[in-house]
Amino acid sequence: MRTRITKRLLSILMAAAMVLSLTGAALAAEGETHITIIGTSDTHGNIWGYSYEDMKESSGDGLARVSTYVNQVRAENPNTILVDTGDTIQGTILTDDLYNKGEDGHPVMAAMNYMGYDAWTLGNHEFNWGTEVLKAVMAQSEAPVLAANIKNADGTYFTGAGYTIVERGGVKVAIIGVDTPNIPRWDGTKTGVADLTFEPMADAVAACIDEIGDSADVIMVCAHAGLEAEYSTDGSDAAQTILDQCPEVDVLQLGHTHTTYINNDGAIPVAETTNNAGEVVRYDLTLNADKEITSATVETVSLADVEPDQGLRDVPEVKEAQEKTVSFIQDNVLGHASADFQPANEIAGIPQGRIEDTAVIDLIGTVQLENSGADVTAVALFKDTSDLKAGPLNYGNIFDIYKYPNVLYTVKVSGAEMKAYMEWAAECWNQWVPGDVTISFNPNKAGYLHDHFIGLNYEVNLSKPAGERIENVTFKGEPLTDDMELTLCVNDYRFTGLKTAGIISGEKEWESSASVRDMLVAYLAEHDPLDPVVDHNWSITGVDLQEDSQARADFIAKVNAGELATPYYKSYNVDAANNVLVDGVYFDADCVVSGDGDDAVSYYRLRDIAYALKRTDAAFNVEWTSGQVVVTKGGEYTAEPLTGRGEVTPLNLTDLTVLVDGAPVQVAAVSSGGNYYLSAESLAALLGITASVSDGVLTIATH
Repeated sequence: MRTRITKRLLSILMAAAMVLSLTGAALAAEGETHITIIGTSDTHGNIWGYSYEDMKESSGDGLARVSTYVNQVRAENPNTILVDTGDTIQGTILTDDLYNKGEDGHPVMAAMNYMGYDAWTLGNHEFNWGTEVLKAVMAQSEAPVLAANIKNADGTYFTGAGYTIVERGGVKVAIIGVDTPNIPRWDGTKTGVADLTFEPMADAVAACIDEIGDSADVIMVCAHAGLEAEYSTDGSDAAQTILDQCPEVDVLQLGHTHTTYINNDGAIPVAETTNNAGEVVRYDLTLNADKEITSATVETVSLADVEPDQGLRDVPEVKEAQEKTVSFIQDNVLGHASADFQPANEIAGIPQGRIEDTAVIDLIGTVQLENSGADVTAVALFKDTSDLKAGPLNYGNIFDIYKYPNVLYTVKVSGAEMKAYMEWAAECWNQWVPGDVTISFNPNKAGYLHDHFIGLNYEVNLSKPAGERIENVTFKGEPLTDDMELTLCVNDYRFTGLKTAGIISGEKEWESSASVRDMLVAYLAEHDPLDPVVDHNWSITGVDLQEDSQARADFIAKVNAGELATPYYKSYNVDAANNVLVDGVYFDADCVVSGDGDDAVSYYRLRDIAYALKRTDAAFNVEWTSGQVVVTKGGEYTAEPLTGRGEVTPLNLTDLTVLVDGAPVQVAAVSSGGNYYLSAESLAALLGITASVSDGVLTIATH
């Protein structure tokens, strides 16, 4: 194994000693090399910067804008490296419906070749069309395609390489690519996927590092995965294990989760971008004469104000593909919708399609049942705003309601398995509690996992915890019993996920030759005009949304006016204290007040604030360690919210020393009941946030 950490420490010590004999200016300049690494991820076939669903240019995304930015950076620093971290060739009508058929001249490859990528890593969606199509696309790439943890049966790399070494300014940068090992869950039945081995990411990175040895000065990992585990219990699909097990890594880029993430506070810079090439990550490394890193930072760069590179748009394969795709949509009116298929949202940002049965869901379900002959099928909204608007419909409209190129499978399931699947889907809602004015959604379960079921009648009791919500299930008018046998139709992605999770046990009996999108196109041709039909086969029970409550009306009015954030992941509650407002969202915190009148100061329980700041830019974890309060910025607070509040007397005012990321910070605090309470001023000083109190409400801005 390389001894990078020891070498770096030695380098720092040597540099410190040299200060005695060199001026600061000479030390900073002599022998240094500056390397810039630009990373993209989850671009999902967005070359042009165009929304084919809306038939208009997008305002701030696409590889054409990335190209402009990269050219600017290269002009400033020729020691620039460009990498991609996967989900590159899937995601638009241009790619999915016209060019991912194994033919030559793939426009995404043409664009990436024009831009001069140094390497790109496979993502999970690269396997949507099987390995033969993927091989044909990879063959067009001038840059090495990396996937260190995906192996052929003989142990060789599926892509031909697990890493590559790029030299800039005399510095050798090793780029290792790994992909989530969960691909068999989603595309295990696609051609050739079952013949591959998907290893834990950290193991593959460690093996590459051993092979690299001293051949590189810098090691970068491009991991198509988030930091946290997605399915695994051993961390095999969590990029955090790479950090834990491979200390030689100098730079880590993430992908897959479509989340903006930056961490400059750890041992190495870590970052991820959102999808569709709306931003890039930029790493800036400074190395001394010994080629040891002395500075390493990362930032995300928005492309909102960047003009597209016309040179990229003029690449023949790109230009032809754009024109062909636009023509394909514009020149083909598939039918007409007699009315809108999605009802208007009562609350801005809370999609009606996820809280009531809608014509969009029932349309897709009807098409799936007719084509499969199954008893029951399942449908999820891949996008909360999925809708068919009254008027002419084209392929872009169909793509809008069904984003992925899925085919259908059928499988036999028992009544018990069916109900287990329904309970799994119902985990997408949060449990309703008295006083909640809205239905909200589980932040740990994405909307594309929120299946609704056609062919059954059922109720979802949201007053009950996850796993106990599905009630009164009937099939053809009879109660669904555990020993009943049904034919279930699901898309290929969902089938493999359910099988892997052990929710269903049967084997695939039938596979459609056409994609769901193609089925929808055919159905539309036979039903023109298309009427929105809702069968209302399911409903939510166990909730009282207090629709006659003025307090509820006030909350909703403020959300719809933009004064409060959409309560997507957490409902507002009329019975709660609602005394902490974080980026427009109310939370509860135990609070004590010192003094009277104009001299009164409110203090808020620190652990309650940690809970309120989860999933924000100011997230932190707080622990009691060795008799000291320890705060870790960027760390997610995982404990359950504390219960109990009330006036506490006497108040013990104290100067509290908090260890923040290893550095002591002293703030004024109140100690009570084994917890510390901090004022707005103390919270601002401790966390680097904007905090103020007005009318008994602590308002925190994290941006």
